[in-house]
Amino acid sequence: MAIDERKIINGTHGTVFLDGEEVAEVKSFQAKLEFQKEEVKIAGKMATGTKYMGYSGKGSLALHKVNSRMIKAIGQQIKEGKEPRFTIIGKLADPDSDGVERIAINNVSFDDLTLFDFEVGALGQTECPFTFTDYDFLDLI
Repeated sequence: MAIDERKIINGTHGTVFLDGEEVAEVKSFQAKLEFQKEEVKIAGKMATGTKYMGYSGKGSLALHKVNSRMIKAIGQQIKEGKEPRFTIIGKLADPDSDGVERIAINNVSFDDLTLFDFEVGALGQTECPFTFTDYDFLDLI
């Protein structure tokens, strides 16, 4: 079966919402699960098998530097010893595809906070790595 190349989703149509607020300055977004497995050796088999034991959620949000969004969202709370948690919704809505994909990433905890970073002659951006513990499928293609 051949694939219709028009159906390949264009990331330009991606949108991110942080606690319900659209993040217009998003440059890229990724959330993925890393599976934790234990090795299992079985008598009579040369290959080592694996047993799924759980997952850890990791991701990254890259932003064009146009405001102080992340400093405002977590800077003061971190200084006070509090760890804020968020929900991020990623949405892909390419009008040439067969639908919209939306996934909620829950219990998001950012791993670091860039207070200041610039380079002369370069566009500003901020990388925001995070971990999470839950997710919900809102719309799938």
